[in-house]
Amino acid sequence: MVPLEFIEDYLVDNEEGMRNLITWFLNLVMQGEALHKVQADPYERTVTRLAPRNGHKDRSLKTRFGELHLRKPQFREFPFETQIFGKYARVEKALINAVAESYLQGVSTRKVQDIVSHLGLDQISPLSVSRIAKELDVVWKSFSRDQSNVKFAISSSMQRTSRCVMV
Repeated sequence: MVPLEFIEDYLVDNEEGMRNLITWFLNLVMQGEALHKVQADPYERTVTRLAPRNGHKDRSLKTRFGELHLRKPQFREFPFETQIFGKYARVEKALINAVAESYLQGVSTRKVQDIVSHLGLDQISPLSVSRIAKELDVVWKSFSRDQSNVKFAISSSMQRTSRCVMV
């Protein structure tokens, strides 16, 4: 798509234009990652090529701007993993953060579904909310464990400093 078309799209329909721009950009990023991974352009024959390409796989990514339809490159020799979305990820990280924040605020699973629908997801299952909450619990436990070690080290070093000053 030509940049002028993006500008016209954005001016005519802000949300649709933004979806088109993000889709174009993410597809371009995945093409760059594929180029780096395989070390050759499409249809380029080189001795450094690591694997032949095997077309594209259509993937969808749900964002706050709506659902994006992306074309993920495929290879014959090995699976292609992109930074755009992790394994089996279909939802933008910002939406997952919104669910996690709602969980922290004590919002019920049913109400979380309503909140997320306003952010662009058609629906989120109670199982997904529980899974996100479980991941959040793991992160919180590791964070709190690390923080207690930091507090101990700081208080320990403060005690040493005060002893040095007193002597």
